[in-house]
Amino acid sequence: MNFQTSRKALVIILHEIYGLNEHILAFRDKVSQAGYKVLTPNLLKREPFPYEQEEEAYSYFVSRIGFDRAADEVRQMVRDHRDQYDCIMIVGFSIGATIAWLCSASEIDGIVGFYGSRIRNYAETEPKCPALLFFARNEKSFNVSELVVKLEHRQNTHVHVIEGAHGFMNPYSKSYLPQAYQACLERSFDFLQWIAKGKM
Repeated sequence: MNFQTSRKALVIILHEIYGLNEHILAFRDKVSQAGYKVLTPNLLKREPFPYEQEEEAYSYFVSRIGFDRAADEVRQMVRDHRDQYDCIMIVGFSIGATIAWLCSASEIDGIVGFYGSRIRNYAETEPKCPALLFFARNEKSFNVSELVVKLEHRQNTHVHVIEGAHGFMNPYSKSYLPQAYQACLERSFDFLQWIAKGKM
């Protein structure tokens, strides 16, 4: 899975509502080991929330940060690094996936999003780059099938539904699914490599 370009390809990893925790740092290490340069911005600007504080974490993000402001910050990060890299891609989890989706309409080379449930609020977004989205079949807050119907025929958009719950990619979550994790990881890395090779 090692992709040796690569000072020329950058991957920005966007965290969940909990912040820059052990899950995101472990994923960062996997992406780095695959040969990419990696940035993991702390969008909360604070220490991570424990998983037991889900409601507090979500409230903090919505009231203090918000999707539009976070997306603006990530777009600025892309602009700041554009001259240094041939290819800049984003991988996001949950709120991070929704932020990545919002950024897909700007000058990004590709995105991967895992269970970005709030994408449903921005389903009209038209990605200008390849977008690979993974959703959990068992979401409490919305109908996944209805969203998939809206997205699956969208230009540049590839959608996969995993038989599991929100958090299946997080080894620290009770919803973690090891087999799904490995399959999605491999598919994501193949996708990133395909994009990066096309940009070199």
